This record gives sequence, C-alpha cells and structure tokens, in this order.
Amino acid sequence: MAVPKVLDMLATLIGEPSVSCTNAALDQSNLGVINHLANWLDELGFATEVMPLPDKPGKANLIARLGGGQGGLVLAGHTDTVPFDDTRWSHDPFEMTERDGRFYGLGSCDMKGFFPLAIAAAAQFVDKPLQSPLTVVATSDEESSMAGARYLAECGRLQADYAIIGEPTRAIPVYAHKGFMTLCITLQGASGHSSNPDLGRNALDAMHSVMSELLTYRSQLAQQYVNVAFDVSVPTMNLGCLRAGDNPNRICADAELQIDLRLLPGMDSDEVLDELRIRLRRVAESQGTPIDITALSTPVPPFETPVDCSLVRTLEELSGHSAGTVAFGTEGPFLQQLGMETVVFGPGDIDQAHQPDEYLSADQLQPTIDTLSEVIARYCLDSRAT
Repeated sequence: MAVPKVLDMLATLIGEPSVSCTNAALDQSNLGVINHLANWLDELGFATEVMPLPDKPGKANLIARLGGGQGGLVLAGHTDTVPFDDTRWSHDPFEMTERDGRFYGLGSCDMKGFFPLAIAAAAQFVDKPLQSPLTVVATSDEESSMAGARYLAECGRLQADYAIIGEPTRAIPVYAHKGFMTLCITLQGASGHSSNPDLGRNALDAMHSVMSELLTYRSQLAQQYVNVAFDVSVPTMNLGCLRAGDNPNRICADAELQIDLRLLPGMDSDEVLDELRIRLRRVAESQGTPIDITALSTPVPPFETPVDCSLVRTLEELSGHSAGTVAFGTEGPFLQQLGMETVVFGPGDIDQAHQPDEYLSADQLQPTIDTLSEVIARYCLDSRAT
C-alpha cells in the first residue's frame, strides 16, 4: 500500500495541465489529475469512483471512500487551475521547482498542494478500524463555473457529517466567505452623425444613468448590510469593464458594462439581482434605450458555518488560530447543501494564487499533515469531537 512521497505527488500533479476557463480555447481536461489521485487512493485501499460531468467531455470529479458506515469526514479540493502567461514566469509552470523553502508551480498553492498532504494524512489510517468513513473528493472547474461541486450537490450522493475544503488559508480555519456574481449589462442605442444628437440614441448617455443608479444601489446595500467579521465589512460592487462605441464622431450605438458583486452571508443573490433589474430597467425606459441584463456565470452563494460548531472549534485548537472569514469564494456552499458542517482550511496563501511564480511554502507541509491526521482521528477513528 505504498504511494509516492508527498513532493513526488506534488510534482506529478503540477505536471498535469488542468486549466479551466470560460474561454473554450484555453479550457483543458482535468482527467490527468483525477486519474493520478484515483490511482494513489486506490492503492491505499480507498473505493474510488470517477464521475464524468454531463455535457462536459474531459471533465470529472473523484469520490474516494475509506471505511463504511454513516457520517465521517470529507477532505475536498479542486483539481483545476486558472490560465497563465508563461512569459511572466521565472520557472516552468508545469515543473515543480524548489527554491528557498518554496515549491513553485502552477496550482502548487491553489490548490493541488492540498491533495498530497491529505493523502499522506489518510495513509496513516488505512489499517485502522475506522468508526466512520473518510472520503477524499476532487472536483473540476472550480476556477470557472464550479460545475464539479454543483454536480455533486445536484446528485446528492456525497454523504458525510463534516467537510474540510483545502483552499489556501495559511492553515487558518475559515467559517464564512462572501458570495459573488458577475453580470453583463447591455444597452442598445442607435448610431448617427455626432453633429446632431437627434439623429441617433446615444447608448453611452444612457449608460451614464445606469452607472449612477448602480452606484446609488451599491451605497444603499452598504448601509443595509454590514458584517464586521469581514475585513471589507459591506457587500461590494465593482464596475469592472466598459465597452462602447467605435469613433468619436459617431453617436454611440451600443454599450456594455460588466460588474462583479460580492454579497455577505444572509444576503440572497436572487433578491439582489431582481432588485437590480427593476432599477436598471426603469432607468433604461426613461432613456428610451433597450437594456439586457445577463449573468456571466451562475452565482455562488455566500457561505457561513456557525463559528461555535465542532469542526471550527477543533481546527482552532489544532492550528492555534482563531477562525476567520475571507472575501474569495469556495465550494463550501455546495458541500453545505449536502448537510455537512463545512470549514475551509488549507496550506498556502491566497496572495500567491492566480499570479506568476505561484508557490507553496515548505514550512506548511508537515503542520498541515499533522492537523489533518488529528482531525481524521477525531471524526473517523473515535468519537472524541462529536
């Protein structure tokens, strides 16, 4: 029941390209990573199941289970990475490079580095009488659509009492994060010669009114919703990308604005979107300009686990850190939908993710293995923490 050493597993996973992207030209399969994980866990005696995603060729999740019975613990992570620009890297993104106590490589931090540590912790229990099952879950497309986690929630076949999602949190337990959604707002005007505004209908003029309404709504949301547990304690709205017109002497015929909203726990994405649509359609009608508001991706709900729950307390004790919150999104809401007490906890720093020369610090490897081992012992081997 031997598996490769931790650094050998990490090097292998980094060497398997698995970019997920909304741009089909950049999107890649994650099956290489899934197959390596399945082989290693199968070697340890886990019952492994590769779950192809419907209508997504080359994409799959993995569920690997050790032991029988009900409840137990899930160790979960995603297998995909963001796209990259290799001209900005000092190292080959697909070759693990060790230097100055750091392991460089695409996905080393976010979040392929979690899997070798989870497997190393799990390997200590393969010959022990588990009272509750231990499950390792690997998903696809977290970086682009969260399709893998959504499919798990839809199927409802993943059952456990507790779940750790190994996103990079510097080994600090995270019990809550904001939700997010991205929207595209399109206004259709009419072109004409700029010497006479009456010859057309300027979509940029209408967009000015739309943006003013968005800023008003943003201010109102910030007054209505506040959570001081977050560094940015209010919901945010970022006006991120504006495209309009083609020449200064033509009346602008169309304009497109893309925005990002980050919502606090307790806020409902559908309610915010409905209110936004009502407001913006009213503005567009006053300008005589047709408007279209579409989601660029399916919203990710906010996530929150009670800060005094068993798993949060356990991870606080073992890590020596008080639980906190983050602004970035995870697959937490989807595991929560399956009834699991869920905490985000993993090695690495999110500040190193999604950028050239991504790395995982060597000093976080063994402490993470030790913490995961103790959590497995508490929730799968005996009942001390339940």
